[in-house]
Amino acid sequence: MRVMFWRAATCRRFRFPTRRDGGDQRFVVPAWGGSPRLPSAPISAAPKRRQVAALQSVHASVLRFCAGIAFLLFAAVSIPAAAAAPVPDAVLQAEQQRIAAVARAIPAAVAVFANDGQGGGSGVVITPDGYALSNFHVTKPAGDYMQCGMADGNLYDAVIVGLDPTGDVALIKLLGREDFPCAEMGDSDQVRVGDWCFAVGNPFLLATDFQPTVTYGLVSGVNRYQYPAGTLLEYADCIQTDASINPGNSGGPLFDAAGRLIGINGRGSFEKRGRVNVGVGYAISINQIKHFLGYLHSGRIVDHATLGATVARDEDGRIIVTDILPTSDAYRRGLRYGDELLSFAGRPITTVNGFKNALGIFPKGWRVPLSYRRQGERRDVNVRLMGVHTDDELLRKAEGALPVEEPPMPKPSPQEEPPPDGAQPPEKAERKPGKIAPKIQPKPPRIMPQDRAHGQQAPPKHVEPWIAKRPGYANYHFNERNRDRVWNALLAHGDFSGLRGAWKLAGADAAGNKIEIELDGAKASGRFGTRPATVDLARDLDSQLAPDGSGGLLVALHLWQRLLRLGPKQFGDVYYLGTAPVPDRPGLADVLVATHNVVEARFLFDPPTGRLIGMELFPDAQVDPCEVTFEDFRAVDGRQVPHGFLVRYGDTVYARIQWESVEMAAEMR
Repeated sequence: MRVMFWRAATCRRFRFPTRRDGGDQRFVVPAWGGSPRLPSAPISAAPKRRQVAALQSVHASVLRFCAGIAFLLFAAVSIPAAAAAPVPDAVLQAEQQRIAAVARAIPAAVAVFANDGQGGGSGVVITPDGYALSNFHVTKPAGDYMQCGMADGNLYDAVIVGLDPTGDVALIKLLGREDFPCAEMGDSDQVRVGDWCFAVGNPFLLATDFQPTVTYGLVSGVNRYQYPAGTLLEYADCIQTDASINPGNSGGPLFDAAGRLIGINGRGSFEKRGRVNVGVGYAISINQIKHFLGYLHSGRIVDHATLGATVARDEDGRIIVTDILPTSDAYRRGLRYGDELLSFAGRPITTVNGFKNALGIFPKGWRVPLSYRRQGERRDVNVRLMGVHTDDELLRKAEGALPVEEPPMPKPSPQEEPPPDGAQPPEKAERKPGKIAPKIQPKPPRIMPQDRAHGQQAPPKHVEPWIAKRPGYANYHFNERNRDRVWNALLAHGDFSGLRGAWKLAGADAAGNKIEIELDGAKASGRFGTRPATVDLARDLDSQLAPDGSGGLLVALHLWQRLLRLGPKQFGDVYYLGTAPVPDRPGLADVLVATHNVVEARFLFDPPTGRLIGMELFPDAQVDPCEVTFEDFRAVDGRQVPHGFLVRYGDTVYARIQWESVEMAAEMR
């Protein structure tokens, strides 16, 4: 039997199993409590004694229920008094520090809009003049021009600067002011599993007023490797976090607990149906981006590095070379099949993934230290890294790359009030750079496959001067800006443009051998001890690498003279490569690449001083260059001229030359 309580206007109905035959016994209880009672005409024909027993059981159950409610009500009243105990100062201090860190970080966050709102994501400003980081897959649909919202409520015009398709990084520049709030760069090599971190961005375009969303979590893993899509969008040495990273967060910043920028969010593991983060997100480490930042400022489409060799783990757990290209610099430095890798770029190599992580954070052309072992002997060299792609291959893949597809994002509700009946809608306000955005915000971004993407949005007239198209570049305008910046810094140490006569240098090497060099318009000649050498400047220079064993010192000095006299605009094809390390010298150097005749030269400049500190002559991409380091600068007729040359070729020092006299004639004699 089931006992039932009926509630009409003032009663409740309950059922309890009290009959063996499964029948119902019904009781009535007042709506606000009281004892249950039987209806006047019982439905069941069971003995009265069973009905009374059932009634008593129900009565006891109701009493227990009421007692439980009373206890909960008493506890609810009592708990606030217990909770009034003081919170430990350490907890309050940690809370305030977290709030302060978030408050410092939020102003630098960027909401990126492309194609009139049909694509976009997030970003973060890193310099006061508006340079900002995002993802390649976020900015790809925009092309040259996009719009960016910030937490100050303003909508800014922005242009692309440089692209790293392999590493999924883009550098953009916001326009309209020179005092943007910017993030403080951290050191991602110091990040450890268990550190607190937080992501800032615009998931699902929730921030219609550009106020970003903040998600807090832990660093779940470091030195993670995420395989590329083909050869693009490779996440090497990245940071894993359980802070929520959802569609729209791509390109946004990951901060440490102190509010320092440690990564750029780009990948997440999502529940398949709802595209909702499941607690596994990945950020590109900021230290990797620091390596590429100079290259990105060059306005180019930049490539990642490869050693030119493959590795595997052998049965003893060693990481050994399984194949190597004879044309690679690693091969020229002595690395061979079967050698054991010990360290790369200062990082111990103990796994294949560890090697991929260490390799994947460097740009093409950088020189890094490599240690390997052969037959028990350790060898330490500096190796120049090859590119993952050829130039044409990289451009073709970057142009044809499909953006990461995201589901349509919810459209925000209009935020302006409708006009009164009979009134005309207000005209759209004319937007100027850096001004408050109209109340109707841009359409929510939706990143679509390329074959369904809308045409790219045309830039306004005031933005056009910031964009220059040239094959092989993301935005050639920024290459010209940096090329001129480097050259103007050098001119502060002297103008050589009027010195069109012969240049004569006389001195000796470390062994006391006399060295004399003369550079004029028709030839470059010299005497090195008892050996004469001459280069005919009218012929191909790649076959005249005199003196023997130098790799082409006379050709290198001819190009040095040509650059100083003509400058980058008249020299020939000169472009800004970016920044790169120089062996045995701290920091990074600005690099200009110049092509003349059939050879290429790279000129290295010291950013703090602006001085030309070295050069490299490449007669061919697959041979060692002639390297010249300029030292001991002295004034000659008001110009700073190096009086010490260190000449290297391959792994050997050809000569260390100290010049006793330097003559630079103004006119040809």
